[in-house]
Amino acid sequence: MTDEAQESGVAPHGGDLVRRHRASTRLWHWINAVTIFTMLMSGLMIFNAHPRLYWGQYGANSDQAWLQIGSSGGRGVLVVGGEAYDTTSVLGVWKDRDGIERRRAFPWWATIPSSYSLADARIWHFFFAWVLVLSAAAYLVASLLNRHLQHDLLPRGAELRPGHVWRDIRDHLRLRFPRGAAAARYGILQKLAYVGVILGLIPLLILTGLTMSPGVNAAWPWLLDLFGGRQSARSIHFLCAAAMLVFILVHLLMVLLSGPFNQLRAMITGAYRLPREKDR
Repeated sequence: MTDEAQESGVAPHGGDLVRRHRASTRLWHWINAVTIFTMLMSGLMIFNAHPRLYWGQYGANSDQAWLQIGSSGGRGVLVVGGEAYDTTSVLGVWKDRDGIERRRAFPWWATIPSSYSLADARIWHFFFAWVLVLSAAAYLVASLLNRHLQHDLLPRGAELRPGHVWRDIRDHLRLRFPRGAAAARYGILQKLAYVGVILGLIPLLILTGLTMSPGVNAAWPWLLDLFGGRQSARSIHFLCAAAMLVFILVHLLMVLLSGPFNQLRAMITGAYRLPREKDR
């Protein structure tokens, strides 16, 4: 597809078709979409094997958990700290595809595999963990070489001014999305979110996942000290996965609200139609 603005030799404006996403970004986006969803769902099945989270080095049923999902008196219960919440039919107690009541933390539709199997869940999770590590490393190298990270993702000083950030927050809350040439660039909230995920959440997920491996602990014992113990690493891993899910949901919402066809085309082909400026 041709970039109309480049062909005409003038600055792009509303209505022009421009190149918005590089090939490396588009490829990693779709690999990452499959990888993250598979890891989230297989991770929930692994969590089902022991649906309790602790802080520190050790944790077992007799220890105090800061989060647990289970059942009590035939009702599903989510306990966070000292507060209990009824989650019947969603968490703790739910019905499977055959209408049979099950008592596990997460329901069948949210896990891989859908029927309980810790061994299979670990196979799925660990395989796609390698996909995540290798694809993220390749994307970072490509982004440094083509300067995508420096030019497009890292915020500039002026963009970090409180007034600029607050203006972008207000525009998002009012569903006022950029138009014209401004729509071809990432806004400050997008940059902060993408950099936070790429340089923050994903490395934390990888490192805390490694910390839960006894074999890795033997080779790199400093990881246990870094995260305050294996159970703390597991808790941080769970919280990072939850943050990743929130990011995905917000991302999908923004795509739907800002024009799904145009956004999907840009992420598949790279071509993006700049929204026309509103008449004054």
